[in-house]
Amino acid sequence: MTTDAPVESQKPEKKLARLRRRQDFVRASKTGARFSARLFTLQMAGQGGPEETVSPAEARFGFTVTKKVAGAVGRNRIRRRLKEALRISGDLGARPGRDYVFVARRGALDAPFVEIVSQMAQGFARLDERSAAKARPKQKDRPAAS
Repeated sequence: MTTDAPVESQKPEKKLARLRRRQDFVRASKTGARFSARLFTLQMAGQGGPEETVSPAEARFGFTVTKKVAGAVGRNRIRRRLKEALRISGDLGARPGRDYVFVARRGALDAPFVEIVSQMAQGFARLDERSAAKARPKQKDRPAAS
């Protein structure tokens, strides 16, 4: 058992909004942006549906660990470590109205807790930069200066 996880969080307890349906995971995989790190791949997609057009919902998170990574005990442990790192760190800059899927790799089983948190923060920042760059109009789309 590792003791590198923080004993108590600085922020009050907050339950993360979770992805539950397979179609949400598939949408993030097929249409979303992607960030690859040593411990996991982070996929991001906008939330679909008419209710999000009025006001964006909070960010939702999903966790995937394949059978290639580890046995059942190892997969569950990786999933718990990723969830706890996200809960403790307070979403690390995840944007409302987006779905995030963590696809874990084998290294997440033995990595120091601090490294998991830092790679999560880096992933959210990188995906936010990419989505902001796509939202900016291209040079040819900008109105001509007068």
